[in-house]
Amino acid sequence: MAASKADRKAALDIASWMFNVLTSVGIIMVNKALMATHGFSFATTLTGLHFTATTIMTGVLRWLGYIQPSHLPMPELIKFVIFANLSIVGMNVSLMWNSVGFYQIAKLCMIPVSCFLEVLFDKVRYSRHTKLSIMVVLVGVAVCTVTDVSVNFRGLIAAAIAVWSTALQQYYVHFLQRKYSLGSFNLLGHTAPSQAASLLLLGPFLDYLLTRKVFMPMIIL
Repeated sequence: MAASKADRKAALDIASWMFNVLTSVGIIMVNKALMATHGFSFATTLTGLHFTATTIMTGVLRWLGYIQPSHLPMPELIKFVIFANLSIVGMNVSLMWNSVGFYQIAKLCMIPVSCFLEVLFDKVRYSRHTKLSIMVVLVGVAVCTVTDVSVNFRGLIAAAIAVWSTALQQYYVHFLQRKYSLGSFNLLGHTAPSQAASLLLLGPFLDYLLTRKVFMPMIIL
């Protein structure tokens, strides 16, 4: 019986990881196609639309009883939304201004940055082998950055902002979950509506500053 439960858990873990990888890669490819092929250069507004869909999903899950009532103080919510918005907007802008290859390579930098934050805030100590692994990642990123002819200065800045803000957001996710005993869906239920509202409000204006293109619904309004 114990072995059967362990097998089911392992199968569920594998299925979850595969679903996570497939959906993550799928979203990246669809976003890149929208930006590069179809000329939809409004990365911030696109992120707001993503979180609108997430808000609807969490509302349905709450209605079905899969998300239980929980509490997250407003100051904590505001700080999280700032980090999370910078993270996702930075990632989308990085994807818009860089090749998919460099975008994915730059994301590897989140590993050493996340480790640095844990050392700084939680006083975590990593083994020698872990440090050597991180060095290999950094060397690989440096080589790809130098040799990738599609890298440009604004894309490099966008990637740096995306990496640091994403690492901060991920650290803050674990901090809030530990401090307020929040599950992933509970936290998403608190944050998604605020992120959707803020990004849809600021997105068209920020996108105009970045691209000098006007989002069409603004003209209609």
